[in-house]
Amino acid sequence: QAQLRESGGGLVQTGGSLSLSCAVSGVAMSNYAMAWFRQAPGKERELVSVISWNGATTYYADSVKGRFTISRDNAKNTVYLQMNSLKREDTAVYVCAADYRQTGVSTTMTPYDYWGQGTQVTVSS
Repeated sequence: QAQLRESGGGLVQTGGSLSLSCAVSGVAMSNYAMAWFRQAPGKERELVSVISWNGATTYYADSVKGRFTISRDNAKNTVYLQMNSLKREDTAVYVCAADYRQTGVSTTMTPYDYWGQGTQVTVSS
């Protein structure tokens, strides 16, 4: 059974940066595509970014494209999300998820096998 633990959230001003990490234990992360989702109060959970098992394929939501960067280190069983030029609308709980697949990535929630508890990101003006 996998465990996913996010860290790095916090309070930041508009235009600032944060770096999130998600440490995976219990499974080899190299067997999984890894994603970051987020959920703001009163809104549905949405996909932010996803990266294939080997890092060759990435996907970003239009709302974060050019500002966020997803990366992974399979040796450390950790996936990262670098968030720059943060906006108030980026305020949400950020959750990482693991999808057991060796080809491509999924942009829907259904295939994801494991989820973390999330870390709060708050962007203030």
